[in-house]
Amino acid sequence: MAHRVSDRPPSAATLRRLERASGAIATRAVARMDEDFPWFRTMPADQRSWVVLVAQAGIASLVEWCRSPDRPPRLTGEVFGAAPRDLVRAVPLKQTVDLVKVTVEVMDDHVESVAEPGDADVLRMAVLQFSREVAFATAHVYATFAENRGAWDARLEALVVDALVRGEHSEELPGRAAALGWADTSPVLVLVGAAPADGDTHATVRRAARSQHCEVLVGVHADQLVVVLGGADDVAAATDRVAEEFGPGPV
Repeated sequence: MAHRVSDRPPSAATLRRLERASGAIATRAVARMDEDFPWFRTMPADQRSWVVLVAQAGIASLVEWCRSPDRPPRLTGEVFGAAPRDLVRAVPLKQTVDLVKVTVEVMDDHVESVAEPGDADVLRMAVLQFSREVAFATAHVYATFAENRGAWDARLEALVVDALVRGEHSEELPGRAAALGWADTSPVLVLVGAAPADGDTHATVRRAARSQHCEVLVGVHADQLVVVLGGADDVAAATDRVAEEFGPGPV
């Protein structure tokens, strides 16, 4: 994607006026979010304040981009770095897209009031181009978070299964399992057998367990596959189905 601001950037005077109006624009954007999204009104105050910071950082980044149109906007650090990573965990991607959309709409509403004569169309085009950059940056932030969360979950799951194999009785174990989505459920069944030689063992076992409506934890120790199942409606059926995913030999 070409990183440029139409054929010419907005004038310095327009950008100064946009900077001065950034607080009011961010405040108006949040007020619009309150009007449009019931889920936003129920967000804790600290998360709402993070949204305001992100909106203000976005406007500031737009101004800097317009001043240096040949420099790709560093949105991941400049904009999304204004809020803790917990915001990504608390606000799903679809809702974040809605918030970005509202902020862009409010910025567009203020174009006429902040642009110097002859600058309105140029500034409006800059806002449009910048919103596309923000969309790509948003997708990147959430994709990175999902990748990192997946790696963290895999490490945590390995620690939980390893603790069970070793017979540890740590007070942290239930909390670690809960962080992986494990519910306080019964009955609990553990299957141990040979790990299959190929394929994505964790994924295939998880699909098999969920087809039986089970909670599941998976670990591989040397050449042994350890599967913890919980909450099976039919223990025998769940056992038979998941056992199919083991390698040759007894389970």
